[in-house]
Amino acid sequence: MSAADVREAVTQAHHEEWARVVASLTRRFGDLDIAEEATAEAFATAVERWPADGVPPNPGAWLTTTANRKAIDRIRRENKRDDKQKEAQLLYDDDPPEPPGAIDDERLRLIFTCCHPALAMETRVALTLRMVAGLTVAEIARAFLVQETAMGQRITRAKAKIKAARIPYRMPSAEDLPARVSGVLAVLFLVFNEGYLATGPDTDPVRHDLTAEAIRLTRLIRALVPDDGEVAGLLALMLLTEARRTARISASGELVTLVEQDRGTWDAGLIAEGHRLVRERLAAGVAPGRYQILAAISAVHTSARDVRDTDWWQVVALYDQLVRLDPSPIIALNRAIAVAELDGPEVALAAVDRLEDKLAGYHLYHATRADLLRRLSRGQESRAAYDTAIELAGNTAEIAYLTRRRDQLG
Repeated sequence: MSAADVREAVTQAHHEEWARVVASLTRRFGDLDIAEEATAEAFATAVERWPADGVPPNPGAWLTTTANRKAIDRIRRENKRDDKQKEAQLLYDDDPPEPPGAIDDERLRLIFTCCHPALAMETRVALTLRMVAGLTVAEIARAFLVQETAMGQRITRAKAKIKAARIPYRMPSAEDLPARVSGVLAVLFLVFNEGYLATGPDTDPVRHDLTAEAIRLTRLIRALVPDDGEVAGLLALMLLTEARRTARISASGELVTLVEQDRGTWDAGLIAEGHRLVRERLAAGVAPGRYQILAAISAVHTSARDVRDTDWWQVVALYDQLVRLDPSPIIALNRAIAVAELDGPEVALAAVDRLEDKLAGYHLYHATRADLLRRLSRGQESRAAYDTAIELAGNTAEIAYLTRRRDQLG
């Protein structure tokens, strides 16, 4: 096996096994910090040994065993007392296996632990992206638009708080479950978004492993709370977005925007399932939440056979409804993009410019301005905005797209 094949095997194992290993060690040792550090050490050992020893037949089992040994070594180093009974429990883990089934999925319990209400919402999301999705601190910091050092400190404090507060590694009780779901949905949405358009410059531009994991876990949450409209809305949004995945990156590795995508390549099955969920929520007659409105917007886009058939009036009306629920600057930016199709780029640009103080570090703010300025024949300003967007963007496919658009200005 070549060195490139081994690197690919390590990368694949990280995508597929990171959360399983962290969850397994968390269950056994009850300490997220130990679980994360030991898992990271196990992967570092794989990088060193697999090129010489070969990739093991079961990488997940190899990594779990290695991580367990790393964790035991750390506990022994830190444990000053000569406690033979505790050492024996570490060496011989005779706990009965967990019963199978979706509700007993270890990664799902790990998510609920990371999303405990004792933690601030942003901390829950960041911690779960690290523990469950295996994103680097740098990738998470980019998603939050904060400094990497600040994000690292946030995650470290969160792990320490979970340990100090003895937050349990388990599923919430039936009565606590509904209140805990919203935090989990926020986590899953960010995990999906990171897969939909990866922020790391050294990763694939689209990470199907993350979008698939987010969809899988959202389905599990829906099985737990089938009557929750926001769970159904988030699942519909994910499905309708995932349906376009294969059309979003060109053969040359460049982002293909919604306007330019070949709609014939969209996954009809996922679109049908997403539309069905949206219709079910509309029929329920209950005021929709944020994810349900976002799903409805996506349903409008995926209902149009051609971009020229898009019902932009309905899209803007849905964004108006969404802004009342979530008056965030990013929602306002997306609304302005739709407004450009109804009222023209000049009206939209005025709305976008009002967001500068809040989105100056966000690459899509500058990319949106660049496109609107281009449409207004303000080439020099458009080029400057493209330059800023390219500098801030981390996704290779986006950078390729933005660079081409900038160079087309002449």
